[in-house]
Amino acid sequence: MSRFLFVVPPLVGHVNPAVGTAAVLAARGHEVAWAGPADLVRRLAGPDARVFPCVPPDPKPDNAGEIVGRTGHLKGPAAFQFLWERFLIPLADHMAPRIRTAIEEFRPDVVIADQQTIAGGIVAESLGLTWVTSATTSAELVDPLAGMPKVAAWLDGLVEALRGRIADGKGAADPRMSPYGVLAYTTRALLGAVALPEHVWLVGPSVTDRPAPTDFPWEWLEGTERTVLVSLGTANAEASGPFLNAAVQALSGLPGVRAVVVDPAHSVAAAGENILLRPHVPQLPLLAHVDAVVCHAGHNTVCEALWNGVPLVVAPIRDDQPIVAGQVTAAGAGVRLRFGRADARRIADAVGTVLDETAGHRDAARAIGRSFRAAGGSVAAADRLEGLLPRATSPSAGHGSGRKQKRAGAR
Repeated sequence: MSRFLFVVPPLVGHVNPAVGTAAVLAARGHEVAWAGPADLVRRLAGPDARVFPCVPPDPKPDNAGEIVGRTGHLKGPAAFQFLWERFLIPLADHMAPRIRTAIEEFRPDVVIADQQTIAGGIVAESLGLTWVTSATTSAELVDPLAGMPKVAAWLDGLVEALRGRIADGKGAADPRMSPYGVLAYTTRALLGAVALPEHVWLVGPSVTDRPAPTDFPWEWLEGTERTVLVSLGTANAEASGPFLNAAVQALSGLPGVRAVVVDPAHSVAAAGENILLRPHVPQLPLLAHVDAVVCHAGHNTVCEALWNGVPLVVAPIRDDQPIVAGQVTAAGAGVRLRFGRADARRIADAVGTVLDETAGHRDAARAIGRSFRAAGGSVAAADRLEGLLPRATSPSAGHGSGRKQKRAGAR
């Protein structure tokens, strides 16, 4: 059989979708290996996963929790620049020689590189390998820099300088949009009518079982009250305090409603009897028991909620979250709040709106969920990857390469 190497960053939301795809490939008899954070991959993919460590066990400048968390006070281009200069580029510089070693030892037939491990695509291309992009968020599919040419030019220069350092300048393809193929874990029902080249494959979310806390008090959910899940993700702990406290105040006053509030930083001072505070929750199984989700519009949380037909209140903080939030509201599956202005009254009104069956948000969420399931998820992703195996080691004609051609074809 064939060999597939997954290159992933130290970010849970970027490893999780790859886990399901890797599991399908392994079940079909292929060899699978990982280049990335060893402890995180083995926690999510299983203790027997073959991992080539590419991220320090206790990274300093590359620490995802620290670096990504610090962008909470930044907005727009400033947050984008900070993320690239302080996280993505240093991570790529660190990972590149280790990815090269992993490729030399494992000798993969196909490399699957997450969009935020740009060294994966650059190194694979420089070695003449078939490589595919794993797009765990749809932000890059809609070109977030379309209206910011100076920022786009700055990023082009940053990437080309990186290519010169880690690949002797070899290659021309955008490392976030492989010309061989892009696994996009979404569907048109959420993405909308965005022009895409044929090699962007809308496979739908890769939703699969993963390790979760075992001490959740499931009996607390018994009864007739409607349940709301509030979660802003672990990377946003520093910025989450005021929002979570406002959410608790809002939900404490809603009759017939109870809420599970994820508070990893213990930011909430006090909560009523209808509020369950937990540092972590088993999110996937819990979503089958909730009636609405309040979140930061992280792509994984949004897709997992919609997979279960659950409408959303989205309060984006940074990065791709405003784009995902816009997709949710455009599809009719939720209500958007401004994170910095989301007081108790606004949160209560938004939750009341998505819980109102006559507003149509639940129907829209269920329709998106059906499209997700029909797309195939990890099975469809594995099919696409297997479809590359008989092909030559160069992209098909017409796919093109390089950032300029990507923009022209994908927009």
